[in-house]
Amino acid sequence: MQDTNLLQLFTDDIGHAQRLLELMDEEFQILGERDLARLENLLAEKQTLLAQLDQHGRQRSQLLAGFQLSADRAGLQRLAERSPLGQQLLDRSDELGQLLDACKAANERNGRLIRANRTSVGSMLGILRGGETPGLYDSRGATARIGQQRPLSQA
Repeated sequence: MQDTNLLQLFTDDIGHAQRLLELMDEEFQILGERDLARLENLLAEKQTLLAQLDQHGRQRSQLLAGFQLSADRAGLQRLAERSPLGQQLLDRSDELGQLLDACKAANERNGRLIRANRTSVGSMLGILRGGETPGLYDSRGATARIGQQRPLSQA
């Protein structure tokens, strides 16, 4: 009976991970568009999915511990050897692992975009505040010398 519960948790989490991956792809588009209202709504749904994945992960660990097995791949393999649902458990575990790896890759991609946007916005703010100037060149291609640095708002 417990192995059926474990299989159901894997199945549920596969659905959650697929939705999370969809949200991360949508997040990438929203970050590019810089639509903060849509991003806020998306992040709320993403937070809910992450909480469910975390909760189910703890439940899976507890179920394996109930069988006196370790809460890792080796423990799951030992359970699969004793269970009539063994192959399904391993297949669902592998599928979930692949989806979570894809989510991790999408999260890293989105993080790179966030860092690039932050750098870009920081640079623009520096120019507006007068602390930084864009690289300007004179007619010979050398760096132009600008006498006095003033914020763009005072130019």
